[in-house]
Amino acid sequence: MTPAEPTDSTARPASAPSDPRPDLDADAGTNAAWHARFTRAEIQELLRVSSVRGWLSIVINWGLIAAAFALVATWPNPLTMLLALFVIGARQLGCAVLMHEASHRTLLADKRWNDWVGRWLCAYPVWADLYAYRPYHLQHHAKTWTAADPDLGLVLPFPITRASLKRKVGRDLSGRTGMKFARAAWRRSISRWRAGDADGRCAFVGVLVTNAALLAVLTASGHPWLYLLWVGAWLTTYTLATRIRAIAEHAMVPDPADPLRHTRTTLASWWERLLLAPNRVNYHLEHHLLMTVPHYRLPAMHEQLVARGLLDEALVTRGYRAVLARAASRDAVASGASGAGAGAGTTATTVPRPPPA
Repeated sequence: MTPAEPTDSTARPASAPSDPRPDLDADAGTNAAWHARFTRAEIQELLRVSSVRGWLSIVINWGLIAAAFALVATWPNPLTMLLALFVIGARQLGCAVLMHEASHRTLLADKRWNDWVGRWLCAYPVWADLYAYRPYHLQHHAKTWTAADPDLGLVLPFPITRASLKRKVGRDLSGRTGMKFARAAWRRSISRWRAGDADGRCAFVGVLVTNAALLAVLTASGHPWLYLLWVGAWLTTYTLATRIRAIAEHAMVPDPADPLRHTRTTLASWWERLLLAPNRVNYHLEHHLLMTVPHYRLPAMHEQLVARGLLDEALVTRGYRAVLARAASRDAVASGASGAGAGAGTTATTVPRPPPA
C-alpha cells in the first residue's frame, strides 16, 4: 500500500552513557524511577486538567465537522464531498478520542460535567457509550499486551501482506466493515434495552437524540441531505481512521513486556493530525506511561521525556506511512520470524471501536 521505508525510527537525543534507562511502567504515577527524573511540580502541571482547553478541543472538533458540511453546501461536487468524508470521519474519531479523555476523567475538571459532555457531545453522536467503554479501556491499560488485554486480538495478526492490507482498506472505504459494525451496534443496543440496562437504554436514546439534533440543525440550514455525509463517513472513513490508529498504537511491537516498546507514539504531520490523529491521539506511548495526562499536554510530556533521554530506546515512529509500511511487510520477512505480534499465518482482524450503545 505504501513504499517500503524505515519504520520504527526512534528519538535519540544525547544522554550520558552512564545514565541507565529507567524502569518505567504503565502506572508511571507511582513509579519511583519515573518520578526521579521529574519534579513534583512538573508532574502536577502535566496532570492539571483545564476545562477551557477541554472545551476548546470539543469546539474545534465540531467546528471542523461544521466546516466540512459548509464546504459541501457551498460547493457541492465530488471533490468537496470526498474531502468532507475524510474530515468528518477523522472528527468522528476525534469524538471517540474525546470520549476516551472523559473515560480517564481528564476532559473537564468538573467530574459531573466531564461525564455528561463525554456522553452527549462525544460518545452518543458516534454511537458509543462512555460508561461501557470506561471499564473496558481501563482493563486495557492495566493488562496491556497480556492475555487479559481486551484489545490484544486487534493487533496480533500484524504484520500482514500488502495485498491483505489493501483488502482491508477496500472493505473500510466501501462501507462493508462499517455495515458490520452498524449491525453489531444495533444488536447490542437492542439487547441492552431488553435486558433493562439503564445505562444502555440511556445510551441508545442518546444516540437517537444527538443524531436527530444534528439532522435538525442541517435541515434548519436548508441542507438536510448533508446528514448523509455523517452516516457515510461513519460507515467508511471513520472505520479506516480507527483501523490505522489501532495498528499504530500497539501492532508490530519489539517487546510486549517492555512498556517503552509495547506501545507506539507516531510523530504526525499536520495533515495526519487533521485526517488520522485527532486530539493528540498519536502520543500513545506517553498516554500509557501516565494515563491521566490530558491530551493537550501530551506533546509537552513527549518533549520532556526526550530531553531527559527517556525515549532513547522507545518505540517512536515518524509518520503513519512508515507504520503502514511495517504493517504490510509480511511479504518481506521470513514466516514466523517477524517479531512480537506478527501472528504468522493469520490475516483476519477487526477494527476496534468504542463499545456501541
